[in-house]
Amino acid sequence: MKAIEKIKAGNIDLSEDEIIELLRISNFSSEYYDLLAASNALSRRKFGNRGYVFTQIGINAEPCPINCNFCSMAATHYSLNDKWKKSVEDICQEVQFLQKSYFDDFFMMTTANYPIEEFISVGRSVRGLLRKDQKMVANIGDFGLDTALKLKEAGFTGVYHINRLREGEDTMAKTEDREATMRAIKEAGLELYYCIEPIGPEHSYEELAVEILRAKDLKIDVMAAMRRIPVKGTPLYEKGQISDLELTKIVAVSNLAVNPARSMNVHEPIKLAMLAGVNQLYAEVGANPRDTESHTEQNRGFNPEGAWSLLREFGYVSSAY
Repeated sequence: MKAIEKIKAGNIDLSEDEIIELLRISNFSSEYYDLLAASNALSRRKFGNRGYVFTQIGINAEPCPINCNFCSMAATHYSLNDKWKKSVEDICQEVQFLQKSYFDDFFMMTTANYPIEEFISVGRSVRGLLRKDQKMVANIGDFGLDTALKLKEAGFTGVYHINRLREGEDTMAKTEDREATMRAIKEAGLELYYCIEPIGPEHSYEELAVEILRAKDLKIDVMAAMRRIPVKGTPLYEKGQISDLELTKIVAVSNLAVNPARSMNVHEPIKLAMLAGVNQLYAEVGANPRDTESHTEQNRGFNPEGAWSLLREFGYVSSAY
């Protein structure tokens, strides 16, 4: 049975070969729309009309030693228009301002070399400003079990941590270090947030399938797919970006194969991917590795209201309604 017929029949236990087969579907075929419909149907069954907005603050705009070839904050090709590091007072003020809008999970992102004890201290200060039902998520560099336990003690409920496409080639990070950090996250009882990223035109479907299967094996509850944004000044700028059609297909295949329990995301937000069952979007403040403006809310970053507006357009609402 062809993979597309298998998922139309309701069987989404997909092998690596079947994932690749689905990714190879032509973006201009009727099967493309069958794929989107199957993914959307899965989301509607699992998530109903429940939508989510997650908000992230990038708390420092400083050169990062991991030197990712797609990142505007890499030390070797720093492309942001300023350098700064937010004080705990500034971060708390921003959180208080963001709380005027409704959002579900709160993320704090840093460069890989941000002092971990300082980050944990900031987390303790921020935790008290969040609602009891709001999750607090770390988006930081690699770490071990001791740090994972400290994060949990400080009030963090989860960590966004992934093995990026062409890790060790387009970055100075190592897959084995990423995997060790993921094990520490799980062992500490923190929730692991995952994403296939940063997807560019040069990545093969075989490469994507490896990371989709990784997320499936990790039993991810909060899943995402993100295309690479070509940031001027970065080594991968000239390679461009994949189309909305292509990103939407990858979202659909990821959603079906991983079958996340809570939400499926596309980043950055695009309308077409909402038809593939996306029910969660990100709002962003502060530093952003896909921007040249160091305060992304003034340029690329969505705000919570914009994210909710798009979700409501496709029938998703928050728990506040």
